Amino acid sequence: MKKDELVLPVVKWVGGKRQLLPAIEKYIPSHFSTYYEPFIGGGAVLFHLQPKKAVVNDINNELINLYQVIKDNVDELIEDLKEHKNEADYFYKIRELDRDVDKYKRLNPVERASRIHYLNKTCYNGLFRVNSQGQFNTPFGKYKSPNIVNEVTLRAVSKYFNKANITFKCGDFEEAVKGARKGSFIYFDPPYDPVSDTSSFTGYDKGGFDREEQIRLKKLCDRLDKRGIKFLLSNSETDFILDLYKDYKIEIVHAKRSINSKGHKRGEVNEVLVMNYE
Repeated sequence: MKKDELVLPVVKWVGGKRQLLPAIEKYIPSHFSTYYEPFIGGGAVLFHLQPKKAVVNDINNELINLYQVIKDNVDELIEDLKEHKNEADYFYKIRELDRDVDKYKRLNPVERASRIHYLNKTCYNGLFRVNSQGQFNTPFGKYKSPNIVNEVTLRAVSKYFNKANITFKCGDFEEAVKGARKGSFIYFDPPYDPVSDTSSFTGYDKGGFDREEQIRLKKLCDRLDKRGIKFLLSNSETDFILDLYKDYKIEIVHAKRSINSKGHKRGEVNEVLVMNYE
């Protein structure tokens, strides 16, 4: 399947991998049967590789619903997106929809996808963040002309989703890779281990992702390794992560982080790529 250069991420996402793609691509196996990505987020690696067969997952059901709607109802989504306004009062009205559970349940999948796409394009710094109740809580971004209806990208992604054999899942990362067999390739891009006590960002889902979860993920990697399934994992270069994965091949890469609620935290940071193959 020939790659389509127009297939790009449709949302901004914390820890997005667009600018790390050249480093990541160097370590992607040249052949694999099914591509798995249990923490899909903005999907930069998936959209860059455009595998013919993939299983993608995220715990965030709003995000998975958006991808499913892009696949199944892209025309309706584009029409709905055209109705949105780049105004603060309107933004907060749309943001508040998930505060009323009954009202929110009445939204159909296209309306929910349109809402989350709109909020992502117009909220402060593209930061998808929810509170402990799972309610979107990022403020208005005050952008002059946000690209709310990125029609070309949406249509290209929809075309790819329909051409390839892609399974969308919304659940735990362990469940997401249950079908993996030898010959599959798994890319893990979990919420990163915080580089300091104040830098933790796990607000993309109300559950969070702490060190117990990082350890659970490492144990899953060990089981995959024993079964001869190749995996590549991204994380921050902390002593905890370096020690956790010390039995695997670790490459240090430099990343520029542009999405952070604090301006001084944006900039170059060291990240690691962990893999169980040469």
